[in-house]
Amino acid sequence: MSDLSDVIPRPRRTTSGAGGFFELGPATEVVAGDGTERTARWLRAEVGAATGLPLAPGTGPGDAVTLSLDGALGPEGYRLDVEPTGVRLAGGDPAGLFWGAQTLRQLLGPDAFRRAPLPGRRWRLPAIRIEDAPRFGWRGLMLDVARHFMPKEGVLRYLDLMAAHKLNVLHFHLTDDQGWRIEIKRHPRLTEVGSWRSRTKFGHRASPLWEDKPHGGHYTQDDIREIVAYAAERHITVVPEIDVPGHSQAAIAAYPELGNTDVVDTGALSVWDTWGVSPNVLAPTDHTLRFYEGVFEEVLELFPSEFIHIGGDECPKEQWRRSATAQARIEELALADEDELQSWFIQHFDTWLAERGRRLIGWDEILEGGLAKGAAVSSWRGYAGGIAAARAGHDVVMCPEQQVYLDHRQHGEDEPVPIGFVRTLEDVYRFEPVPAELTSHEAEHVIGTQANVWTEVMENQQRVDYQTFPRLAAFAEVSWSTLPAPGERDFDAFERRMAAHYRRLDALGVAYRPPGGPLPWQRRPGVLGRPIDGPPPNK
Repeated sequence: MSDLSDVIPRPRRTTSGAGGFFELGPATEVVAGDGTERTARWLRAEVGAATGLPLAPGTGPGDAVTLSLDGALGPEGYRLDVEPTGVRLAGGDPAGLFWGAQTLRQLLGPDAFRRAPLPGRRWRLPAIRIEDAPRFGWRGLMLDVARHFMPKEGVLRYLDLMAAHKLNVLHFHLTDDQGWRIEIKRHPRLTEVGSWRSRTKFGHRASPLWEDKPHGGHYTQDDIREIVAYAAERHITVVPEIDVPGHSQAAIAAYPELGNTDVVDTGALSVWDTWGVSPNVLAPTDHTLRFYEGVFEEVLELFPSEFIHIGGDECPKEQWRRSATAQARIEELALADEDELQSWFIQHFDTWLAERGRRLIGWDEILEGGLAKGAAVSSWRGYAGGIAAARAGHDVVMCPEQQVYLDHRQHGEDEPVPIGFVRTLEDVYRFEPVPAELTSHEAEHVIGTQANVWTEVMENQQRVDYQTFPRLAAFAEVSWSTLPAPGERDFDAFERRMAAHYRRLDALGVAYRPPGGPLPWQRRPGVLGRPIDGPPPNK
């Protein structure tokens, strides 16, 4: 049984009961009301496995966990009542009920996060009432599987870790210069060629070190269907990202005609083996548009998400400046320059997606040149892009690089492959997604926030764990809980709750960064990073 104050993210309202506890035992039933079957199934599968209890379907009311829906609790809200005679969990909708089940699991103690029961454990819930609901509707984690491929089992594991932290959007970064990770049946070379590179830079792009073996992999369409279904069971939406028109060298290596063939021998290109921003970008031709429409047609069949992410960031224009084909397209469309050409490219897919009932979302560069009304922006270059987007009436997901890029180092010294600014657990806990410059009306366009995990220097699951945790727990609280202003947040109290949460992460097998610094096997001595000194800009 956990302490009442151990729950992460912090609930909105907690009231201690009159004393005592409810103990789950072999006779405890799960009474599932209409619309609660998904959470009942999850309780039996996960909590049932950890406790060894059947949690059989029943009719109650005694010795039971009773599940119901109550629309008055609002979207994703829940109410958990624990009394010595039984447990009642109500959700404002099925998602809220599921988040309440996550809280119930935390209250059972860290061993409730194991896959099989330990001998002699008793499963007690403290008498309590919790009323809770999230601050934001988009509570995201961006996982980059293009730079270093994460096998399907690892993605499913991260969906479970997200669910345990009440995060509800997986932004799935599937394509980049260094790899194409999703099967497209009409364009098989995207994975036959584009999903493998011959070697990989080890460390920052300035590092002299290489891993001289092929790296790659991809998800079949059935893998994607499984991932999306697994996420849906956990009330997580998977938003795919297919990068255009930059970050596209892997696609050009597979289909050279997609590149600027009049200025570079695209047939000689391979999937990129280093990091940074490749100069090889898509040609602004009708063929390229038709090709990617075909890609997106298959993507839409696989992902039912409202939003489709098209990247749109870091597109070097040098090849377009030298390309007669690109210059002719600029003249034909009466565009001012190459920047407007990129806007034309983005707006084409903005319209194309809108015609199919979907909404485009992209990195904040897509603001340059104007967007359709329904498009949304991922604000990564600080807050400025998000502020501009919100003021222009566009929805925004705040994910500023300087604050919530989890590839950035966690301490000033002795971090493995140190990248970027120091972002400690406390720094992430004091991150505020809504800029003070926005009016209350403008702030309504900040639909949520997201932590981004770029994997250039994360070569395996253990490295991803190290960079992501424990900071993702702090981010989860920022995105879920209604907290005071950053300077007024009680980080000491959060750290005390983390003492219990570390034991949950241990039970889940998460290779997090310990509070005292990296363990010997977590270090990467001699591997060059790119640390940036001083505090990050907050703008």
